[in-house]
Amino acid sequence: MSLPESPLKAQHKFSDFLYWNIVISVPFITACVAIVETSTIWLIIYIIACISLVMVILRFYCIHCPHYHQNGKTLKCMFFWWMPKFFKAKSGPLSLLEKAVSLMTCLIIIMLPMYWLLQQPGLLIIYILSVGVLGATLRRYECNRCVYFQCPSNCVPEELK
Repeated sequence: MSLPESPLKAQHKFSDFLYWNIVISVPFITACVAIVETSTIWLIIYIIACISLVMVILRFYCIHCPHYHQNGKTLKCMFFWWMPKFFKAKSGPLSLLEKAVSLMTCLIIIMLPMYWLLQQPGLLIIYILSVGVLGATLRRYECNRCVYFQCPSNCVPEELK
């Protein structure tokens, strides 16, 4: 007989990592397809920009997360698996600057491919819908059971905290 699962998600499984990276790949690949139609150089710039911006999120946002604070030299969270912990973990809530940088970085990542997507309405629709599904799915299935209580998106009921 197995133990009942906690309503809070204290640890992620490798399958969580695979699932969320597949979900994220839909808008990312859609953007890449739209960009490569115009220029391979812009595609490379876009990929480098996305990697750099994700590292900014890791630096300003993720270092506060309990999953980042877990033992070991690598991350085991739903977005990063086996990635080295490049930055020192930081306890406590995000500062206003960290919230602003994290939010702006996410908006930049989402808006970056718009020039190319506006030229291809079919891909734009797929992109908008897939970003919407990503956000709604995160909110519905992760934010309401996340142990990162100081996250601005956390919506765990107070009685579970």
